[in-house]
Amino acid sequence: MSTQAEFQTLKQHLQNVIVGQEALLDKMIIALLTGGHVLLEGPPGLAKTTAVKTLANGVHASFQRIQFTPDLMPGDVVGSEVLDMNTGALSFVKGPIFNEIVLADEINRAPPKVQSALLEAMAEKQVTAGGQTRPLPELFLVMATQNPLEQSGTYPLPEAQLDRFMLHLVLEYPDELEELEILRRDRAHHFGGDQEKLSEFLTPENVLHARRQIAELHVSEPVERYMVALVTATRKLGELSPDLERILEVGASPRASIALLHAASAYSWLQGRDFVTPDDVIKLLPDVLRHRLIISFSGRAQQWTSDRIIEKLISLVPVPLTESDE
Repeated sequence: MSTQAEFQTLKQHLQNVIVGQEALLDKMIIALLTGGHVLLEGPPGLAKTTAVKTLANGVHASFQRIQFTPDLMPGDVVGSEVLDMNTGALSFVKGPIFNEIVLADEINRAPPKVQSALLEAMAEKQVTAGGQTRPLPELFLVMATQNPLEQSGTYPLPEAQLDRFMLHLVLEYPDELEELEILRRDRAHHFGGDQEKLSEFLTPENVLHARRQIAELHVSEPVERYMVALVTATRKLGELSPDLERILEVGASPRASIALLHAASAYSWLQGRDFVTPDDVIKLLPDVLRHRLIISFSGRAQQWTSDRIIEKLISLVPVPLTESDE
């Protein structure tokens, strides 16, 4: 079985556990294949936690869920030094961040000090505690859930931390047919039905091997320039169209271009191709840019949203011709 086929089997396993949410499952696998962190936003009850845990089980990765609450402390996440009463020496006890896949549940319910404790881990794959820097697992990946900001008891994430998430996925409620299937599956499982199991588990080594393959994928110069043009356009929207003048306070950083390259490459690889197309870029652009655009007061007054701006970008930035088009 080819490596791509193995990951398609993983997706089928996820679909057997999670009803609908196909876009979520695709993007979670893309994040796994790139090592990019994911921010999942949506109301409670949409199986976000189940999806992340099922993904971790499917690749035999160590998994830990951290419930973020207003009284959470940084040491509860990264760990702390504990006094050994027998020897009188301090020893470091690792926190839940020292796992391969970490679910930061309701991340924006914790105060900013705790949110910032994740920043070094997400950026450098290491944590500093007790005056010592400690590496995290090579596979390390954070998938965080976020409640909509209008809910009570939430704190907005700092821009620097938002920029560390490769993808920001917004989830919607299932339609009636999907919810009916959820009821039936829950009833079957509740009354003794066998839970879906993956016949052949992937391993972290499989994932790391796939990441190396994706890193070698061909990206033509026109496609590279297209990605850069889309991202840099967010910093000079007025040059694209007069009605976009001053609707953004802050555009996307070069980190967005890197995230777009990685995500589009992983998507292309999953399709069995060894090159990236402009369509791959367009498909991933909303999830890469959505959380990186800070809309101005004027833009909010004009009812602009990140998704509307991204749609406008796609329509205004010329799509390049590639070798396959000629």
